[in-house]
Amino acid sequence: QVQLVETGGGLVQAGGSLRLSCAASGSIFSFNSMGWAWYRQAPGKQRELVAPITSDGRTYYDDSVKGRFTISRDNARNTVYLQMNSLKPEDTAVYYCNAWPRVQAYWGQGTQVTVSS
Repeated sequence: QVQLVETGGGLVQAGGSLRLSCAASGSIFSFNSMGWAWYRQAPGKQRELVAPITSDGRTYYDDSVKGRFTISRDNARNTVYLQMNSLKPEDTAVYYCNAWPRVQAYWGQGTQVTVSS
């Protein structure tokens, strides 16, 4: 079983920055060989893919965050990061990490990001 713990969210003004972390752990688990991603869910909307990173470090971004967000991974720490710059009010959401492709059983509690205008 895999546990994912997201941290780093908070309240920030538009134009500000936050860095999210996702620490993964589990007894049957191979972090290094898996793709990972950040997802988000805004109030009243479906959960959406924000940025995935492959096992060999290739990254992809939703058009809405391209040029502002950066996903990275630290295989030694079993951790995935999301650096978010130039935040906008429309980035307000609960942010989750999960495998990519996602695994239903992996969803954690997420971390709330609120961007004020």
